[in-house]
Amino acid sequence: MFAEHPLRRELNDEVHARPPLRIDGPALVLHLASLRAPGDATGQADLRFIADLAQHHGAPAPDPASRYGILPRGETQLKWELHTEFTSYTLVMPRPDIKAENLTWAALPADAQTLASQCPGQVVAALLLEFRAGPGLQQTAETVAALFPSGDAVASSVGEKSAEVWTDFRLDGSGLGRMLLINRTLTPGRAGRMVQRLLEIETYRLMALMSLALTRRANPTLTDLESRLKALIERTATSEAQGDAGDRQLLDALTQLAAETASLGTATRYRLSAGAAYAELVMRRLSDIREGRVDGLSRLSSFLDRRFTPAMRTCDAFLRRLDQLETGIDRASDMLRTRVDVNLQAQNAALLSDMESRSRTQLRIQEAVEGLSVFAISYYLIGLLKVVTEGLFPSEDSHAHKWLAALAVPIVLGAVWLGVKRLRRAIKGH
Repeated sequence: MFAEHPLRRELNDEVHARPPLRIDGPALVLHLASLRAPGDATGQADLRFIADLAQHHGAPAPDPASRYGILPRGETQLKWELHTEFTSYTLVMPRPDIKAENLTWAALPADAQTLASQCPGQVVAALLLEFRAGPGLQQTAETVAALFPSGDAVASSVGEKSAEVWTDFRLDGSGLGRMLLINRTLTPGRAGRMVQRLLEIETYRLMALMSLALTRRANPTLTDLESRLKALIERTATSEAQGDAGDRQLLDALTQLAAETASLGTATRYRLSAGAAYAELVMRRLSDIREGRVDGLSRLSSFLDRRFTPAMRTCDAFLRRLDQLETGIDRASDMLRTRVDVNLQAQNAALLSDMESRSRTQLRIQEAVEGLSVFAISYYLIGLLKVVTEGLFPSEDSHAHKWLAALAVPIVLGAVWLGVKRLRRAIKGH
């Protein structure tokens, strides 16, 4: 019918990528997000793990080029996704026995524990979400203390009061985060999308905070570099008397500082940029769930605004300081190079003036040598002429040779002087 671009179908299907699972009725949702090993950028180890799971449950192995998939495991479903630097696993387990009014958490099944223990890579996010159906919990001190003994519980109505979500953003004794989603009017499709957004908030929150950990480790190094730049600028402002050697030392120190700053930027910029992108995704997912207030408790967005947002601002401040440090080094280098160039120009001008003085002296010496040369050449020519005339007039009484020699003196001097002058012009013209 028409010539199709080879990427057309892939681009068209991108809007259908990573579809949420449908959740119909009470369920346990185990969500894991693990960082891949540094040398496994394409997630081959994770694909092998997923292929082993598929083989174990009699399902087809995933396409090596695929980035997501859903693996049926009896009544449960396992959704996996390959992201840029981590792989996520979401296991949905139907649990009809879970009641909305329960004041205890459901136990994690053994197969889910096995999946968590065998998950490759380093787990960053591990969340167990209970999806309950019912009118909701009564916000009593007993209820909050039973489910969230930390005392930091937060809750929001989501989906325009279609459900309630409770959590405290803490880890239990097994290392799992706990979240409770109480359904009121969500359809299975909307419930799956809501669960996916809540899981993404947890995952992206932790991935964004990885930049904070890097910032804390790198902050002393950045502070030291800033102090060294300040000291170098002060030395630059007071080092006029140090001369060329001092300027070269300052320039070498600035070059070393610039290299260390570039190394720090290379080591931190990717993580900081990724953290900012993850933080933006957290804010978007919070907007997507359309929060409302649950009486007596803070909303999820309010809690994150107090704790999460300042952490991200710390990372932004670190990145701005790094940019300002690089700009300061460039300016200091430009100022120092300008001063070095000015000094070099002054030295070159003095050198040219000295060369001009020497040239004038050499010219005077050359002219003096040329004058002496004229007399010397003339003296030898007149001597030769005298010998010739003595041979032509051998008589002792004859003074003709003396008269001829005397008459030849000015002629020879003039001729030699003209010859030397023409020779000098010829050499200059050449």
